Amino acid sequence: MLQRIQSVFLAIVSLAMGVYLVTPTWMKSSPTEQVRLNAFALIHTQGDKTLHDTNTIYLSILAIIAACVALFSVFQYHNRLRQMMLGMVNSLVMVVLLGLSVYNSFQGGSYFEPAQRGNYAIGFYAIAVGLIANVLANRFIRRDEQKVRDANRMR
Repeated sequence: MLQRIQSVFLAIVSLAMGVYLVTPTWMKSSPTEQVRLNAFALIHTQGDKTLHDTNTIYLSILAIIAACVALFSVFQYHNRLRQMMLGMVNSLVMVVLLGLSVYNSFQGGSYFEPAQRGNYAIGFYAIAVGLIANVLANRFIRRDEQKVRDANRMR
């Protein structure tokens, strides 16, 4: 049913992916230059001039897929095995999203002062919150499935 705890965790996954889409993921600044990574672009600016503008739309597509899979999974409560499978697929999508975000932050870090590290922003941590919420949702879905199997065994 929709009032189960795993539904709350799946809603948190969708909310976290929404936060990822609208907030920066990584930033690196100096007094004259700045590099910013968000779900749509990796932008290197110097003053008012844009030096590099790399399209990262694939990050936003992965985040939208993860949010949609989580929302779809909420309404699959009649078929817990399908819910578990969707949870595993969603975990894979979010791990790929996390990996690509880290890779792009390393790419952006090489634009200027490679010895200086940038700072991860809210978007990066939103992926981590989404992953943790997805793992917890999968755990509670498995627990429900085990309770149903134990109840059927008793009959």
